[in-house]
Amino acid sequence: MKIKTIASGSKGNCSIVLCDETNLIIDMGISYLTLKRSLEENSLSFDQFTGVLITHNHNDHINGLASLIKKTTLPLFIPQEMYDGIKEIVPKDRCEFIDDEFKINDVNIELIHTSHDAPCSLGFIITQNNKSLVYITDTGYINRKYLNKMINKELYLIESNHDEIMLMDGPYPRFLKERVISDKGHLSNTTTSKYLQKLVGDRTKHIILAHISEKNNTEELAYACTQNALNNPQIEVLIAKQYEESPMIEV
Repeated sequence: MKIKTIASGSKGNCSIVLCDETNLIIDMGISYLTLKRSLEENSLSFDQFTGVLITHNHNDHINGLASLIKKTTLPLFIPQEMYDGIKEIVPKDRCEFIDDEFKINDVNIELIHTSHDAPCSLGFIITQNNKSLVYITDTGYINRKYLNKMINKELYLIESNHDEIMLMDGPYPRFLKERVISDKGHLSNTTTSKYLQKLVGDRTKHIILAHISEKNNTEELAYACTQNALNNPQIEVLIAKQYEESPMIEV
């Protein structure tokens, strides 16, 4: 199983997960042409993909979804309750409605219901051949019942959205600051590092810090906060960037 982030941040999010014959796109907040070009540069095509997972219906996660649906035959794997938020751009017959745990071929996917100001907001635990990655962004906190399921996985892609001091001293209006730090907002560097201290184990090899705010954070602050909290040289910590793809990481 491999993962690569194509874009991560408030201007657009998209990743790909490759599991032998089951290949998935997670979020489509970038243009169809941008993703097509990225796939071609990695010797891939849309024909090799099995479907699309969506975390939630905010524009930075679905901005290119209408074009993707129009120009490919890929199905969308979503819970029924997510459909109302995207029904204007996705025909119902292109959706495969899923339960909180489901399989695509030999890939098992568990949904993490996240806390965000969207009608249905999700993270994923994706498992193949006894190896798992956790994909979780856009949440104000992580429910304890999901934390227990997330312990000691091989890879975590998790948001480290803001530095709390930068946010509170920064240019956002008060209402927007309160949204970001609320239970339906985003995880701060400090909160993410505390979660990771509880989650990582001897199987953990990679952490990707994602959805980093351009105005309320820096890559250096996010990286240092996680590195200092874990102090584990066996774990590679990477930053998912807005305008630069990550390496292809094997889980």
